[in-house]
Amino acid sequence: MESYDRLKQIIAEIEEDVQKAEGGNKAAGTRVRKAMQEVKQTAQNLRVKVLEAGKAGG
Repeated sequence: MESYDRLKQIIAEIEEDVQKAEGGNKAAGTRVRKAMQEVKQTAQNLRVKVLEAGKAGG
């Protein structure tokens, strides 16, 4: 599923920014928050697709 792959990609991309944000870097924190919003939306899309697949298969 491309949504799942996108989730993994987003998390991998922000790893460095998460560490910087923990160190007090405000700009990195902003990037992390933005990426987390994208994670939320992508996860919701994946959830809907999985639900639809379950209904179609069962």
